[in-house]
Amino acid sequence: MGRWIRITATTAAFAAGIAVGTTAQSAFVASADTQREQVFELRTYTAAEGKHDALLTRFRDHTMRIFEKHGMHNVGYWIPQDAPDSENTLIYLLSHASRDAANASWQAFMEDPEWQAVAEESQRDGRLITGLERVYLDPADFSPMR
Repeated sequence: MGRWIRITATTAAFAAGIAVGTTAQSAFVASADTQREQVFELRTYTAAEGKHDALLTRFRDHTMRIFEKHGMHNVGYWIPQDAPDSENTLIYLLSHASRDAANASWQAFMEDPEWQAVAEESQRDGRLITGLERVYLDPADFSPMR
């Protein structure tokens, strides 16, 4: 049952991301060439027991800004409405210029001394994340984002 909820929540988050992305498309896509290569990354994090609020705080106060610093565009963040996922899940959508750009951005992000300090500080009392799902996405040929 929990897996079905996660799929449902992920699907809802993706649909919401498309809606947000459609209105913000000009912020992400500078030209037709960029549009063809643009890729979206959908991530679902499962927080450790009792760490959901700490995970949300880390994203709100630090992670989103550091993502942007490394070329990862924040499209949207969601928390499922229904328990138990509402108590331990964060779903978000990033936009990258390309898959190669995504890989380079993630490498730079992980090597960033500021991020390393934030990660260390936020996990002094234990890991914040126990599960991670990642999917790279291209808009379908009929998507309003094309």
